[in-house]
Amino acid sequence: MVAFAAALLSLAIVTQDKAALRAAPGAAAAVHAQLWQGELLEVRGSRLDHLQVYDHRRERAGFVRATQVRELALTEAEAPQLKAVMRFLRDTPGSEALGIAYVAAYLKAAPAGSIDAEPFDALGVMAQRLAQRAAAVQSAAVAAHIEVVAQYGVKYDSHELRDRVQLCYDGEAFRRVLAMGPAQASPQQRARATLALTRHDCIDASMRPTERRALDRWRAQLLDGLEPAALARLDAATSNRLHLRRAGVWAAIAFDQSRHDEPTQAAAQRALDELAAVDKSELTEDDLPDYSEAAIRVGATRWAAVPSAAQGGRLQLRLRPGEPGQTCVQLIDTQAKAAAPLAQRCTYATVWAASAKASPDGRALTVAVQPIEGWSELWLWHRQGADWGVDVLPPTSAGAGLGYAEFAGWVQGGSRRLLLVREARTQERWVRRFEQVSTESLVAEKSAGSAQGVAGFGQWADVAWRSGTLSLR
Repeated sequence: MVAFAAALLSLAIVTQDKAALRAAPGAAAAVHAQLWQGELLEVRGSRLDHLQVYDHRRERAGFVRATQVRELALTEAEAPQLKAVMRFLRDTPGSEALGIAYVAAYLKAAPAGSIDAEPFDALGVMAQRLAQRAAAVQSAAVAAHIEVVAQYGVKYDSHELRDRVQLCYDGEAFRRVLAMGPAQASPQQRARATLALTRHDCIDASMRPTERRALDRWRAQLLDGLEPAALARLDAATSNRLHLRRAGVWAAIAFDQSRHDEPTQAAAQRALDELAAVDKSELTEDDLPDYSEAAIRVGATRWAAVPSAAQGGRLQLRLRPGEPGQTCVQLIDTQAKAAAPLAQRCTYATVWAASAKASPDGRALTVAVQPIEGWSELWLWHRQGADWGVDVLPPTSAGAGLGYAEFAGWVQGGSRRLLLVREARTQERWVRRFEQVSTESLVAEKSAGSAQGVAGFGQWADVAWRSGTLSLR
């Protein structure tokens, strides 16, 4: 994965960005190439204050100022110094390419029997941070650093998301950490590797359903791989991150099971339990977005933990198979003489029948419908004159992504209004809104960022919603 060519007698690592590879040893000499930190050069001699070098990546010879590189002997005696620099650069943002070069140098110099998980952990951390820099800042320097680390075997995958391209480290170093096991890798290192290999945002959206199904089960197995003794030694922040990741993975498994007509209760309950196990007092500022993301993923699928029961009341839903893969939802009036449904709508999404809630006056009914993982909509069946229609209330109008919209109660007293909660990620922002919505116009007449900000939630909030929702966390 990471190695220096054995044929090279003397090596140097570029330590500064934009170092000039010149035709002669002087500031006035022509520039052959611009070098970046972490680049590897073969040293062939010295002249004045410059080293005569050969750049194998570019296949160019030239001179570089000696103060802009670090010569290496790659002997066993040099290994401790290389390791010390590696440790320093591991946690130095902006120096990932240079740090990865030092990891490679250390692996070459250190005796094989002395190498544990630390260099691979450091390599993975820096490779992942470099990908995050590439996503946050598009610059020539970051692009050059990506090319530099490629010569050390560091590979990246790119995935197209809705509004951007996500660059992800392929995780080879983290896989090596996990392959070493408890004897050579600490619980913290193994947990860090597990979290890196199970990220939600590095899943290829074009993956086939069977491949995604296998991947989610592999992720769940990996997350459960740490022994209880190792888990007990983790700090609170890392333990929280594992709970959050498990919650998201098990929510995905529950949704997948619903698509295959398999029981969903166990997986969905596991997702709820993992989210509940998070110690919110130990969440760092960096972890708060991950907590919101996990809550949305679980919130979109929370009805999977509720077994379907016989419906009561006048208005009820009846599910019937439609075309292959389709579910047809029929709204029926149990007191009507005619057997025909009041209305029908077919969908390829999962219909969470246990979520159905009819209004006390029998003029409206809501049900949660989940078309994709992490996204749940609210269908509102309501009477429009003599006819019945259905409208979809999405988590946000920005398009499907991560979010849920859920029923929170009926406003009684003759007014046709319902209480609604929407939570979603919008342009990397997490938005949660509590609304009082007219069932006729679908307009939010009152809206606030908390339930206390909408008076109707204090009087008319559904008791079952209060006990089961994640929006009040």
